[in-house]
Amino acid sequence: MDYQEKLNCYDTLVNACEGFERKGKSMPYTSANGYMFSQLNKAGELGIRLPKDLQQKFMEQFNSGPFYSYGAQMKDYVLVPDSLLSDISTLLPYLQKGYEFVMSLPPK
Repeated sequence: MDYQEKLNCYDTLVNACEGFERKGKSMPYTSANGYMFSQLNKAGELGIRLPKDLQQKFMEQFNSGPFYSYGAQMKDYVLVPDSLLSDISTLLPYLQKGYEFVMSLPPK
C-alpha cells in the first residue's frame, strides 16, 4: 500500500467518527483538548494515542509496537499495523478511546 492509499484509509477512519476532523497537510493528525490523538507519519505509518491500560493490550493483540514520528518515540502512541489500516470497524473503537484519553487530560 502506498502513502496515498494509507492516507485514504486514515481519512476514511477519521470521517467515520462523529465530530473528528483530520488536520495537517504534510503530517495528517487528529487532535482534541490541545493534544494529538492520532497521526500519520511521513513513512505512512498510523499511530493512535491510547491510555496505558490499552497500549499493551493493543500491541500484543495486533503484534505491534510503539509509534515513531520524525525518529522519536511518541508518548502513549501505538503503531497500527498496515494490515489493520483498512479495517475501519476494528480501528474505530481505538480512535474513540484515543479521543477519550486526551479529553481526560488537563486542557492545553
